[in-house]
Amino acid sequence: MSTTLELERGSSKLQLEVVAQGLQFPEGPIAMADGSVVLVEIQRQTLTRVRPDGKCEIIAHLGGGPNGAAIGPDGKVYVTNNGGFQWVTRPDGINAPHGKPADYKSGSIQRVDLSSGKVETVYDSCDGRPLRGPNDLVFDKTGGFWFTDLGKSDGDVMQMGHLLYARPDGSKISRLREGMITPNGVGLSPDEKTVWVAETHTSRVWGFDLSAPGQLATSADMWAPGRVLGPLPGYQLLDSLAVDSAGKVCAATIVNGGVTAFDPDGSTEHFAVPDDPIVTNICFGGADMRDAWITSSGRGLLLKTRWPRPGLKLNFNA
Repeated sequence: MSTTLELERGSSKLQLEVVAQGLQFPEGPIAMADGSVVLVEIQRQTLTRVRPDGKCEIIAHLGGGPNGAAIGPDGKVYVTNNGGFQWVTRPDGINAPHGKPADYKSGSIQRVDLSSGKVETVYDSCDGRPLRGPNDLVFDKTGGFWFTDLGKSDGDVMQMGHLLYARPDGSKISRLREGMITPNGVGLSPDEKTVWVAETHTSRVWGFDLSAPGQLATSADMWAPGRVLGPLPGYQLLDSLAVDSAGKVCAATIVNGGVTAFDPDGSTEHFAVPDDPIVTNICFGGADMRDAWITSSGRGLLLKTRWPRPGLKLNFNA
């Protein structure tokens, strides 16, 4: 597609290309080795591949609410499935999730074979407690993955969220941080000594030091210390994230639609995406890792731009 928009960055602007449109609430983009982008469509309940020319191909039907996606060490796609949403269309045409669907049972971690489209459920509980609303995930160098469970809300009651770690073969899952408030995006620092977690409703980013892969240096207790970036001023919400090679945490921002780059020193830089208050994710790829794909979910768009810095290359791809 030739459609372009301008991504505002202070007094300068970046060009945004509309790669695909008509997506049903895209999220979880993965920049693939062949130049395509694999993502989830939460409302359509699919894992979808978007070719560079904008052509879309459904890889698998996942059910529930596929929310985040990442390539594992076996070359398969691992999906955090939140169990599903109800949906509303706002007066301005923006599509938005709204509460639990009538058929909601639980969330899960799913594994998808890219060649066959076969879907397997790897986890749907931890220590006998069901996963409520798994949201985002990231693999470390050892092949294990961190993921967030945002919880669910019915309009009156909102569950507390958690940070978990698991092995992709189904052999281990641990809840390592209790009592978080809508934990959403998750990522690792370049040296993998810190795991970063963005909380949606507090608009802050937690940084937890790691003593070893899959182990926090502090306890799981909600009162245990951790570094905090933010919160952002005014009414802004955070969604999923990616980390760049400079260690900045690039968190998709809702209400003030765009991407906010949090520096570990506490400073922030906001990149505004026009005409969509529901921007949900960013991923990096390309030969120099400066190609950035952004999910403008409320408008059903996949956007592409050139980022000011290279993104952090993830540990696995296909």
